[in-house]
Amino acid sequence: MTRREVLGAPALLLGARSTDVRVVELHHTYEDFKYRAPYKFGGMLVDRVTMLNVHCMVSTKSGKRASGFASMPMGNMWSWPAPELGYDKTLAAMKGLAGRIAEITRGYSEYGHPLEINHVLEPEYLKAAGEIPKLCMLVTASPFDAAFHDAFGKLVERNAFNASGREFVRWDLSRYLGAEFRGEYLDKYVLPKPVDRVLMYHSVGASDALTAADVKEPVRDGLPESLEEWIPYSGVRAIKIKLNGNDLAWDVERVAAIARVAGAGQLLSLDFNEKCPNVEYLLEFIGKQDARTFARVQYIEQPTKRDLERDRANVMFEAAKRKPVVIDESLTGLDRLKLAREMGYSGAALKACKGQSQSLLIGAAVQKYRMFRCVQDLTCPGAAFVHSAQLASHIPGTAAVEANAREYVPSASVGWEKRYPGLFDVRDGWLDTRRLSVPGLGTSKD
Repeated sequence: MTRREVLGAPALLLGARSTDVRVVELHHTYEDFKYRAPYKFGGMLVDRVTMLNVHCMVSTKSGKRASGFASMPMGNMWSWPAPELGYDKTLAAMKGLAGRIAEITRGYSEYGHPLEINHVLEPEYLKAAGEIPKLCMLVTASPFDAAFHDAFGKLVERNAFNASGREFVRWDLSRYLGAEFRGEYLDKYVLPKPVDRVLMYHSVGASDALTAADVKEPVRDGLPESLEEWIPYSGVRAIKIKLNGNDLAWDVERVAAIARVAGAGQLLSLDFNEKCPNVEYLLEFIGKQDARTFARVQYIEQPTKRDLERDRANVMFEAAKRKPVVIDESLTGLDRLKLAREMGYSGAALKACKGQSQSLLIGAAVQKYRMFRCVQDLTCPGAAFVHSAQLASHIPGTAAVEANAREYVPSASVGWEKRYPGLFDVRDGWLDTRRLSVPGLGTSKD
């Protein structure tokens, strides 16, 4: 499939640039890791991860080349919760999709910017996904897109977040985001260099030990094994609380218990992973919160079902008067962001696992709409977490970034702590993002 076939116009009339590239080499591999301790969220217990690693080479028409690398957890339990199929079948389906995405990408022969090419290819990826949900498709495609951006940034000797503006792309943002963005480019919505530090959220899973007395099966690997140990170890300043959403008394007590263990200094975020049966549950939960504890809550994440079209009655206007209510699982594109706003959501969770191209575009949209924004994890280790940190440090106004791979699967980040010590060995509650001002995404192993 060529650009001409998709856009119905000769390539020369589209304003070809000397920096336009195409993928000339592409391959992907997998790595499997066991969690040091299970992570419970949304009623699911996760104890392992398969990483999808993508390597690519891009070339300009003149023959200038650069390599790119990206990695992402194949978070099938989160992106495709299908208990009737089971973990192994959904993972196998994602691997099959990864192969088809690679084939589609290799088969695209026209030159362009990664943002433009992803815009052309994403609909083809979605067709290839078949019955696989769009969110799961985005997760599977994300390291392909990110590796492309990494390579392009290195080719033009710019950080990938500063290599998608008017200097490098053909069209303004109206092509991707609508008429209200006419005349605007991503330069307006991306910082010219990363901020020096970003607040880190430490995650507490629904089955995590809060105190030493709660530890039932010690790991004994030298890392903390309870919240009360993690707080001084990492200087934790913000805590993300995974809640069940179907047991009001437990949810209320869980927040109170974590607040007691943490003391008075930390910010809190509340994540129901779409398990609240309705918005009334959320409002009742808020009504039962201790006032001093609830004052520390920074935001609430995805309380009810991800399928917004079928859940229109659960609007968030009343809850959003109390705290920002952030869309996450539902956010698969601009159309879902707009629908979420219509339903009262006041914030958005940006995630590298939904693709570099989409993250850039949604990052611009949430700024235009003046929505609360944060960066959430997919238990991202190694290169995947570098990508998340790049996103959090380059999108203006990002409140914080979750970083939980250091808790559950640090084995998948071995070696990266030497390159980015302030990202992988946190001791003061902040992610040190000063080293992220590098060409590409900083996710390549070379």
